[in-house]
Amino acid sequence: MLPKLVITDIDGVWTDGGMYYDKTGNELKKFNTSDSVGVMFLQILNIPTCIITSEDTEIVALRAKKLHIDYVLLGIKNKLQAASQLLDKLNLSFADVAFIGDDINDIPLLKKVGESAVPITSPSYIQEHAHTIIPCGRGEGVFRKFVEHILSKNNILEHCIDKMLEHYVSDENNII
Repeated sequence: MLPKLVITDIDGVWTDGGMYYDKTGNELKKFNTSDSVGVMFLQILNIPTCIITSEDTEIVALRAKKLHIDYVLLGIKNKLQAASQLLDKLNLSFADVAFIGDDINDIPLLKKVGESAVPITSPSYIQEHAHTIIPCGRGEGVFRKFVEHILSKNNILEHCIDKMLEHYVSDENNII
């Protein structure tokens, strides 16, 4: 079944989980740009994306804004509770949700949603709570692979690829 909402963690999913600091104390994160295609596939299908992360950084907010992410919940300690409140607002159930996370604080949500996944580099005691283990590591395009997995299962990946190609072919700004 195609989800009506896709929720994602950030650190350890979209990033490698590392925290980089410059000499003045500014925090930096490396995002894998391939994950943006996963968001675009969902946008083609009008499936909203939600970021729920315990981190409260402007870096995540900026990335979400650039990709037009529908819902961004930062600084969340209890992801299950935050998701429940969002689902009430959207009149959805946990069965309507796909979620990808990677660590201990993601377990309650991994267990509750209709479809869940973790990167292959998550510890085995986290993996046992997910429906699917995505065969790439943290920050290696795992969100995109999760979305592609969902679309493949529902036989609509090729449709989304065709829509993306139409967009790029018809975009007059991309003429060389």
